[in-house]
Amino acid sequence: MSEKTIWLFAFVAAYWAYCVYWGVTSARLAGTAGDYFLADRRLPPWVFVVAATAASFTGWMFLGQPAYIYRDGFQFAQLSLCAIGIPLTGVVFLKRQWLLGRRFGYATPGDMFADYFGSETMRLLVLVVAWVFAIPFLGMQLTASGRLIEILSDGTVDRHLATWVLTAVVFLYVCFGGMRAVAYVGTLQGLLLAAGLVTIGLIAFGRLGGFGAFNQAMAGLGATTLGPWGTTAQGYNGYFEIPGVIQFTDGLGREAPVGGPWTATMILSYAFALTGIQAAPAFTMWAFGSRSLKGFAPQQVWASAAVVGLVLVFFAAAVGMGAHFLGASAPVTQKGLAVAGWLAPLAPERPIDLVAGYVAAIADRAPWFGGLLAVCALAAVQALAAWQLAAAGVMFAHDLHKRHIRPEAGDRLQKLFARIGVGLVALVALLAATYAPASVADLGALALGFGAQLWPALAAVCWVPWLTRQGVVLGLVAGLAGVVLTEPFGADLAAFFGVTLPWGRWPWTVHSAGWGIVSNVAVCLLVSAVTQRHHDRRRAAMFHAFLARSAPVAPGRPGLRPVAWALALVWLFFALGPGAVVGNDLFGAPNAGIEAWVVGVPSIWAWQILWWALGVVMIWFLAYKMEMSTGAARELDIPAGAPGAPARPVRPVDWHRAFWIAAAVAAVIAFAHWMFG
Repeated sequence: MSEKTIWLFAFVAAYWAYCVYWGVTSARLAGTAGDYFLADRRLPPWVFVVAATAASFTGWMFLGQPAYIYRDGFQFAQLSLCAIGIPLTGVVFLKRQWLLGRRFGYATPGDMFADYFGSETMRLLVLVVAWVFAIPFLGMQLTASGRLIEILSDGTVDRHLATWVLTAVVFLYVCFGGMRAVAYVGTLQGLLLAAGLVTIGLIAFGRLGGFGAFNQAMAGLGATTLGPWGTTAQGYNGYFEIPGVIQFTDGLGREAPVGGPWTATMILSYAFALTGIQAAPAFTMWAFGSRSLKGFAPQQVWASAAVVGLVLVFFAAAVGMGAHFLGASAPVTQKGLAVAGWLAPLAPERPIDLVAGYVAAIADRAPWFGGLLAVCALAAVQALAAWQLAAAGVMFAHDLHKRHIRPEAGDRLQKLFARIGVGLVALVALLAATYAPASVADLGALALGFGAQLWPALAAVCWVPWLTRQGVVLGLVAGLAGVVLTEPFGADLAAFFGVTLPWGRWPWTVHSAGWGIVSNVAVCLLVSAVTQRHHDRRRAAMFHAFLARSAPVAPGRPGLRPVAWALALVWLFFALGPGAVVGNDLFGAPNAGIEAWVVGVPSIWAWQILWWALGVVMIWFLAYKMEMSTGAARELDIPAGAPGAPARPVRPVDWHRAFWIAAAVAAVIAFAHWMFG
């Protein structure tokens, strides 16, 4: 066994010990269902800031963003601005959900929607969305973890074995500890995620010879036609241009877009999918479990928009584009444009292995450091997996078992069935990842599009009282159908019934999330317009009157409200929407050389940096100045007996339990030694 493999196992064992410790500690604190479901509604603000950020960005930031920047260039890097778009969803919805959870004692988003709309159908639909979101995402994240271990151990550990062992650890701490364990493990995962990607980015800059040398190398690449998409309609290298506002193609698999798939409409619609992470049911439970809303604005403005935005815009770009000049791209190396042969050549069909390639190269020189970075990658991947797993289990116990099967279930039985739900989701995801990885990938694409489909329902509860139950339910069904029919799974499903769809994947360069939300909103508005009932409006008015009193926007400054919404729309238009194409050559043509680049970097990168900075200001203005994520300092009393109502003050952690930590570490090391020799 190599030295770097030993260090890998040592750091992974330490990370597992931390996870197991919080699982054991949280299990001892989880005396009631409310403790297990929502951490007794007492998650501290600092925990929310770090853990919610980790759950929002997770593996797509650490593994996916650099990998697809490497494959598709700066046209994909425009999605780094989702570091602003994702918390924007939280700014709009999170504070109001927290207030409703406090006022009415909701334990799950199903509670909130069923109560507001007076519809158990809505509860079950939300449960379906949560499970469909959780299972494929969990499968993909765990598969990525196993693949990472296989690469970094030089094949010593098979990826399937690694996937099963890693799943067992995640299952243990989520199953026993519930939301509290997920949150406190998530704090470490968030710190490792950011630190790991920054470190790899700094190493990439160093290997490239610095920031100036990196841009000089990109200028050379921009003057060629190298790349999977060749040149755009304007004759620029596809790595350095967004290929138009929209292309009316039949979809991937039937007609290839010119210059690349990431048109402005594709970027915007894919951003809908990513921002749907904070509209997903699991994120609502983060809100319900928070002790106060004091952590919301710092998470949205400073942790997400500022810190994660900085990491994505600068360091993910360096890791992704820099890999071309460090040996990962054989065509670039053959053209004589590489500055070093430090990275192993990367298979064109496996861009997702890019970060693992960086970690492996680092481990060859510094085995201990490679092991530490491997744990950073594992932590990043598992943050979303644990969060989704916990939420799916809780919703299974509360929204299905207690609500429809055994209403008299007490705390012990509710916790038992939540753990059963966690086990079912983990087992299904694991079996699918092991025996049907292609199906997991297809379902994962569906899940990504499904998250945003709860926007109209959230808008109805938080902002728009005239959206009716019928409109929201039918709109949600239409939105889910829109997503399915523009993904490969939908094409396969249609073919099973003998129908051939006349389009491929993502027709008109619009992501399935975009087709889903357009269908969703259209049906929701149309049906709501013809199903207005006085009784339903009166019921909705009760909720909205409470929100108007407790969460006014810019109280005392009504003139700022249209300004705030206008700023948000302008930012969306130029950062993630059609206006993004302005940045293609505003600061110099991509193929004109570095002397023609006004600010010394590719024009599209300069545009992204500019709108990241403006986005931080915009989010700050909405969250703080408009008080969309602050204010309401007065604590609201949760109705007695409400699901998840605090039963007692949180007991401080008893640090004499260090014995349990030592025992867990010893057990993990013994297990690893037995398994891996």
